[in-house]
Amino acid sequence: MSNTNKPIDLAHSLSLFNDLWSPKRVATLNDYDIKIAKVSDSFVWHSHKDTDELFLVLSGTLTIQFHPGDGGNVVLGPNQLFIVPKGVEHCPRTENGEEVSILLVEPKGVVNTGEVTDAKLTNAVKDI
Repeated sequence: MSNTNKPIDLAHSLSLFNDLWSPKRVATLNDYDIKIAKVSDSFVWHSHKDTDELFLVLSGTLTIQFHPGDGGNVVLGPNQLFIVPKGVEHCPRTENGEEVSILLVEPKGVVNTGEVTDAKLTNAVKDI
């Protein structure tokens, strides 16, 4: 995690890892983790029953899929953000294998797959 006396360079932090769907903590703000991740293809359908989830796209295009009746899919490009309300099942994905870089803001301890346990995708957050 970044030294408190220096700004956090997100591009540099993203260059330090290649694993997908494995958020890395770059900072903590009160009781919230500021995380970055690289994502590609489709994640798992999941929800977070106790918290909203903020997605900010840094590069590429991210689609957040929702079930019919939950408002339709949201497509985000660079410098766009969206907040998924708590309890709403969603599935982030990219198109055609594109690698997308995102920033997430979540309370400390939130698991990336929410209530779903998926051995390939569930990751404890690590500092970068």
